[in-house]
Amino acid sequence: MKPEIDYTLYLCTDRELMTTDTIEESVELAIKGGITVVQLREKNSTSREFYKLAHGVKEITDAYEIPLIINDRIDIAMAVGADGVHLGQKDMPIQAARNLLGSDKIVGATANTVEAAVEAWKNGADYLGVGDVFGTSTKADTTHITLEELKKIRLAVQIPVVAIGGVNAENISLLRETGVEGAAVISAIVGQKDITAAAETLIANFRGA
Repeated sequence: MKPEIDYTLYLCTDRELMTTDTIEESVELAIKGGITVVQLREKNSTSREFYKLAHGVKEITDAYEIPLIINDRIDIAMAVGADGVHLGQKDMPIQAARNLLGSDKIVGATANTVEAAVEAWKNGADYLGVGDVFGTSTKADTTHITLEELKKIRLAVQIPVVAIGGVNAENISLLRETGVEGAAVISAIVGQKDITAAAETLIANFRGA
């Protein structure tokens, strides 16, 4: 059965930005601060290294009952029993990934236009990662979208939308007016000295607490 996911605060990992010694420690501290989803992103690891890391992270997410999404690598997601994958616009087609993973897994997709968002939704995506919203230093090939464009995408689809790109404690509250279900964060969590406190602040600001 496909898990019900709270996308409010969606953590994307990054070993180059984290302030901890290990990704596992970074993820656990963020979970303690209230993040609701973890996406494991590894662009520069061998398959063996990625598998070992994913297995270790999954032990932590399982212990806290937090969903684990693997970026790009369907084989790694299947090997460790992750909750799903996130696919970029240049990755495997959504339906092909669904055929491999089955109906019980989450398949997320990247979109930065209304047209791309609607296409991904109709092709079976479970949620959308939409951005770059506020500007990001972690990806070079992003397309900036305005809050108004983000709102239009949210209204055009009937699946959850997660905003990504430069989200931090100062600007995350601006996303509330767009109606998106969540925000994806990298450096504003893993790059902070107090990861738990950073996550707590982000989730409070997003919810308007």
